[in-house]
Amino acid sequence: MITVARNRLADRTDRSLLRELIRNPSSTTLALAEATGLARNTVRARLVRYDEDGTLRSFQRRIDPGVLGYQLSAYVVTSVTQRKLDRVGESLAAIPEVVEVLGLSGITDLMIRVVARDADDLYRIAGRILDVDGVKRTTTGLVMREMVAYRVEQLL
Repeated sequence: MITVARNRLADRTDRSLLRELIRNPSSTTLALAEATGLARNTVRARLVRYDEDGTLRSFQRRIDPGVLGYQLSAYVVTSVTQRKLDRVGESLAAIPEVVEVLGLSGITDLMIRVVARDADDLYRIAGRILDVDGVKRTTTGLVMREMVAYRVEQLL
């Protein structure tokens, strides 16, 4: 079973409803109930729970930064001073072009996803990241194309 909100597992009802939400994310409660064969109150209760427990992620994840003028996407692999990790995270959150930061174990400390308008803009953003107190070293990799889009339906 897949983990839902890290503290419970998805049951058959969750899987049915989540599968339908993937296929038709803007469906109404009534449409979801009809498509899944669930009662409207069940659908509504599950949707409320998904919002409360973090099962459903932010709508922001669906917006393509390219439509906002940010045509380039890159990952900045970053090594940091461990005792400054929280402050580094706060500083990175203050950089608008930083769209995601993941803490990793193993070969590096952070994987930072950034978006940029062009190569010069990416250079500026990489410099801002390097200027953050606690950042020791970075390596930037430009995203050339998306090979497999973010997906979870196959896990259902």
